[in-house]
Amino acid sequence: MKNGQSDTLVDYCMRKIFTESKNIYFALLFLGALLSSCASTKKTKYFQDIPDSGRLAPIARALYIEPKIQNDDILTVIIQTVDPQASAIINSGNVSSANNATGSNSAMPMSSSAGMPLNAPNLNSPLGYLVDKEGTITIPVLGKIKLAGLTTTEARAAIQAVADKFYNNPSVIVRYANFKVNVAGEVLKPGSYVMPNEKVTILDAITMAGDLTIYGQRENVLLIRENLDGTRTPYRINLKKSDFMSSPCFYLRQNDYIYVEPNKGKAAATDLAQARNYTIGASILSIIAIILTRK
Repeated sequence: MKNGQSDTLVDYCMRKIFTESKNIYFALLFLGALLSSCASTKKTKYFQDIPDSGRLAPIARALYIEPKIQNDDILTVIIQTVDPQASAIINSGNVSSANNATGSNSAMPMSSSAGMPLNAPNLNSPLGYLVDKEGTITIPVLGKIKLAGLTTTEARAAIQAVADKFYNNPSVIVRYANFKVNVAGEVLKPGSYVMPNEKVTILDAITMAGDLTIYGQRENVLLIRENLDGTRTPYRINLKKSDFMSSPCFYLRQNDYIYVEPNKGKAAATDLAQARNYTIGASILSIIAIILTRK
């Protein structure tokens, strides 16, 4: 068969297939449009127990407990004095740490904080003093200071007491440089995130991860929390109800792991995509078979 005849036969087969199936095609298209117009946001909406109108009741505040400094934590320590050169050696001692490299999904760079000393190092960098196995950090001039088991507020006071012996009215800033949480599963940007401060909520982490996808289970988010003794405790969180904002899970702790499970729609969508690929493949094979039998 000549090329011109083959092209004509292919065109004929395509027109025949389309003519016989176009009514079904348009019917399915209309049905899909109808179903999508009636779709509900009930499966994806957060805080469904909060009314859309009327007087809204306040939500009880969750108890926030300041995290304790542990071994292997990394702390950024800044000491501000009247003479910037006097404390420069301490501030420059916030050495980079490979343990704080979390990839491109990190929440860094951090936003600048009000009241930050003008001559302080850039806190957007992963800098800090490592808390050793003895629970201490070693600061130039000041020496070893034990900080394990303290909050950053208490650590600031401990460093302040030592700095007062060497400097005139020093101002001390202590922050975590590796306060990390992990978000995985059905979110737009899964990964590890270094938070700009230690008072961070599960909503902050989800927002940084780009929110849940349409396939994420909002009523069954899993939070795994590492305890001080090394054990881990799982929690289940229902984002469709507002009471989780009053629970101990609302404020995150260092190394918390958040996993968003896929819903049944994800499996159905995957199966539908596979079925569509099979249908397209079968149609192509049918056309090829018709062409071959016509030769």
